[in-house]
Amino acid sequence: MSIPDLKTQLAELIALPSISSASPRHDMGNLAVIERLAQWLETLGFAVRILPLPDNPNKANLLATLGTGPGGLVLAGHTDTVPCDEQLWDSSPFTLSERDNRFYGLGATDMKGFFPIAIEAARTFLDTPLKQPLMILATADEESSMAGARALASQGFPKARYAVIGEPTGLRPIRMHKGIMMEAVRLQGRSGHSSDPALGRSALDAMHDVMTELVNLRKALQSRYQHSGFTLPTPTLNLGCIHGGDNPNRICGQCELQFDLRGVPGMHNDELRQQIRQRLQPIADHHQVNFELVDLMPGIEPFEQDADSDLVKAAEQLSGHQADAVAFGTEAGFMQQLGMETIVMGPGSIDVAHQPNEYLAHEQIVPAVELLRGLIKRFCL
Repeated sequence: MSIPDLKTQLAELIALPSISSASPRHDMGNLAVIERLAQWLETLGFAVRILPLPDNPNKANLLATLGTGPGGLVLAGHTDTVPCDEQLWDSSPFTLSERDNRFYGLGATDMKGFFPIAIEAARTFLDTPLKQPLMILATADEESSMAGARALASQGFPKARYAVIGEPTGLRPIRMHKGIMMEAVRLQGRSGHSSDPALGRSALDAMHDVMTELVNLRKALQSRYQHSGFTLPTPTLNLGCIHGGDNPNRICGQCELQFDLRGVPGMHNDELRQQIRQRLQPIADHHQVNFELVDLMPGIEPFEQDADSDLVKAAEQLSGHQADAVAFGTEAGFMQQLGMETIVMGPGSIDVAHQPNEYLAHEQIVPAVELLRGLIKRFCL
């Protein structure tokens, strides 16, 4: 039994919607994609494990292994996509469209397109005895909660020596990215008639001081932490949105501020949250309002792989590009937690991801296959 060619594989994966979202209205499972990949990889002789996510049977990870041994190489990607506005696309986002030497479709570059490329690279070695195993890993929910990668890290596998996350980087090796945490400050005061401030406790007045303190924290963090590997070398803290009160003649009883903080390697989200609480609690006490700091997402830790690691050096040699840094977050840190040297490197451009008419350029495909073949030769033979 044979499997489809690369283009047909990509068309079939794109035709299987697998949107993940923090909004239940848009969120869906990824099992159809996982099962299709499992079918192809089993046909090629991989040992396949489908790993449902805890408490969510409609979502799963997949680990397919060719060969045995204590080390090996993982080629990893996520099977979910972001939601889309179909009316803004020039063609259906769930039907592969080919024009202008590009493949268009939701997930074409971010990142369903990586799997047919990884499979094509693996085909070369089906009849070659591997000294170390080759693994293809497909995860769930990267675009929303990273629940798939978190589950793998907690379960303690896959166990390998090297991992490549195939996010779109234009085939340039990436060894660093910033972390991200999204938080909400919620203040509960007491409403009252605005003619007498003593009748209430203004959550908006308190939030004014909270915002000032967060801006002061931003300045302190940017003074303390700098990483020359990034185009913007300092951490960022963005005050994203604020909601509070209901009428100009009522003392504001409730207010919520949402912000994100993106740390550089060397910073840790839990420590940052503790620092924020320590700075904001005295403000709440002074204004006599209740204070709560709430995680809007579990967060991603900053990621950095040593510049002199074997995987970074090999990727630089094979790609012809020096390893760099990106601003977007990935699952790389979770692979690193499992003890693997890890980089991010894949076909396509992040600039066309998460927007209408996402595409994978034809010119990226053959070089991507050759690059993965080179890594397999280096680390599995």
